[in-house]
Amino acid sequence: ASTVAETDQGLIAAWFGGTHEKHPDVGIWISRREKDSWSEPIEVANGVVSPSERYPTWNPVLFQPRLRSGAAAPLILFYKVGPSPETWWGMMMTSSDGGSTWSKPTRLPEGILGPIKNKPIELADGTWLCPSSSETEEEPSKWQVHFEWTKDAGKTWSRTASLNDGVAVQAIQPSILQLDTNRLRAIGRSRQDRIFETDSVDGGKTWSPLRLGELPNNNSGIDAMTLASGLHVIVYNHVPGTPGEWGGKRTPLNVATSTDGVTWKPSVVLENTPGEYSYPALIQTRDDRIHITYTWNRKKIKHLVLDPSSL
Repeated sequence: ASTVAETDQGLIAAWFGGTHEKHPDVGIWISRREKDSWSEPIEVANGVVSPSERYPTWNPVLFQPRLRSGAAAPLILFYKVGPSPETWWGMMMTSSDGGSTWSKPTRLPEGILGPIKNKPIELADGTWLCPSSSETEEEPSKWQVHFEWTKDAGKTWSRTASLNDGVAVQAIQPSILQLDTNRLRAIGRSRQDRIFETDSVDGGKTWSPLRLGELPNNNSGIDAMTLASGLHVIVYNHVPGTPGEWGGKRTPLNVATSTDGVTWKPSVVLENTPGEYSYPALIQTRDDRIHITYTWNRKKIKHLVLDPSSL
């Protein structure tokens, strides 16, 4: 799973990599866009907790807050450490130079995981609203969505309760769309063959019960955002699965757009050959272009740029 952000120094991407998912040697790697190429990847975080104990890392999320009182806000890197999604915990690091150097990692409070795969949004009052979720695999297996927020740049945290029982609709990894100042819609991955939806009318404090939307989902991660123009964009695999199971196919990888966050129009096919093209991330940069990163056959991270006028 990759993540991408824009800083004053340019683009930066991060992902988790190692021998294979869940292996203790899996760490968080970054690369920075320098002139016309990406820098050699370096590992900036891992799950070493003692000389004899190391856990895998998971799902980095880069987040660049807005300027504060005319001063640049530090770049934030959230990630997870632990043997499995059921037992992992949230971590956070900061960088004041666009990702060249990083602070020591700090562990998030008990019960707070941070943004689980997709980026937070920053509300008008400076609150970071983080889309999150939890997974338990004992019978019955439960996938549950919740939201977390911090009003003081990560010093203190609050969260909602889980929005769903995790059984009737099993859902994780939301992305947040901004319908207007206080109205939000979150959409994301489910085991029910379609992308899930939930709404908030109070800036993310409370949310409606989860429902299934119109787009297919084969139990694979998505990302979505609202552009500066107000158009909503989603990157996802347009292929249905078997409800409750992974459909076994993560191609094609598609872009769709919506004016209301409910009805979606096909836009661009990013990949349509056999393979796995998965776990996308997207941002809009200051020049209005859309940058997308995603896993390319679990071997590389691919970066694409779209002109929003082409959508």
